[in-house]
Amino acid sequence: MDVKRSEEIAANRLKLITPLLDTALDKDKRQQMKEELCFQTGFSERTIRRYLQDYNEKGFEGLKPKNAGRSGQSIIPEEVIQEAVQLRREVPKRSISEIIKILEWEGKAEPGMLKRSTLQDQLTYRGYSSRQMRTYHEGTTGARRFQKPWRNYLWQSDIKYGVFIDGKPTYMVCFLDDATRMILHSEFYMTLDQKIVQDCFRKALMKYGAPDSVYFDNGKQYRTNWMQRACGKLGIRLLYCRPYAASSKGKVERYNQTVDSFLREVQVAKPKSLEELNRLYNVWMEECYLHKAHSALDKGMSPYEDYQSDSKKIRLLSPEEIADAFLDYEKRKVDKSGCINFMGMKYEVELGIHMVGKTVDVIFDAADVSAVSIECPGIASCSAKPLKIQSHSGPRPRMPEHLQPIEVETSRMLNAAQKRNVQREKNHKMALSFKGLQEPFSNSNPIEKTGDGNV
Repeated sequence: MDVKRSEEIAANRLKLITPLLDTALDKDKRQQMKEELCFQTGFSERTIRRYLQDYNEKGFEGLKPKNAGRSGQSIIPEEVIQEAVQLRREVPKRSISEIIKILEWEGKAEPGMLKRSTLQDQLTYRGYSSRQMRTYHEGTTGARRFQKPWRNYLWQSDIKYGVFIDGKPTYMVCFLDDATRMILHSEFYMTLDQKIVQDCFRKALMKYGAPDSVYFDNGKQYRTNWMQRACGKLGIRLLYCRPYAASSKGKVERYNQTVDSFLREVQVAKPKSLEELNRLYNVWMEECYLHKAHSALDKGMSPYEDYQSDSKKIRLLSPEEIADAFLDYEKRKVDKSGCINFMGMKYEVELGIHMVGKTVDVIFDAADVSAVSIECPGIASCSAKPLKIQSHSGPRPRMPEHLQPIEVETSRMLNAAQKRNVQREKNHKMALSFKGLQEPFSNSNPIEKTGDGNV
């Protein structure tokens, strides 16, 4: 490797570790910066630690590469390297071990001649490492850092596993503002379903208004008909990231890594209930994140300060708007007792007797299902509540006035039947008319009958 190339690599490594050389940094801050640096560059913490050690021991010279094999000069014949490149291009996910095995089987390399690390260096130098090939693989794009221009432009959200409470797992839901890294709302829950996302989203909207757009992964808790309906009603653009592309939600993923420090501490505290866990979490979030300077924000501002100082106007929502947007509906069939099965329970419909066998719409608020509304075509809307089984049956509901029988003086069916019978008799007589028929014998030869009836 020439001197110019070696010094260029050393300069890039020095630029990488320069923020970590500040002697005023405490141990925790330096560790946090290391983690952020690893996340941004893709280097392992061991590599960063080795760069720091080499620089502290030998200065700038210690950062120069020591392995000459990475320069492209190798004892491997060039024609063998080109065959390895061809094999990698044919199947980009083909491993180095598989490439060596194929070259040996085809007789293009002597068994044991190719070393895995040496061939890997040669492919990397020429731009054919597995990581470099994945960058250009079908459908993928380069992951670049981005930041939206103002608050509430884009919200990101994710779910993270928490600690165990009474032997049961907990799950953290977080909504984060992309531009300011402000935590709009975050909370631990005992279940893993769409209800926890709805609850956290609702609380964030009530506190900080509606965003222009939201950005979620493809988890079943986010990709629901309810989410589409709620965002549509509130005028929020709903976006989903590509499958298996966690880097596109880098900000909320990075916050999840920060929460790991809280989880380590809370395991020592051993909270006895979910309420205590959330209380400790809120204190930690206030003191260790929201009001702490963030390296990605200008002027060393904290997420809270950056969010509050933003001049972009917040689009606040009224409680009625939020309540209407968070209503959901499902279809259910009313059974013969006037009840429906909903949310794993039996609900008694107020006018269920008149809806037996009908499919109805159940309108409900996921945050409160103590009472739901029932809509059925042709019948007035009514409510339904969880069924309370008692020692005796309840009274039959009074029939609505428009369904009650009407008193009449005669039967319309019998009158219509009589008219139809008269018409039938009339048609029958017309069919048996003998008009126009001639007599078969003349009057000159009358037929005489005897008294006994013989002719």
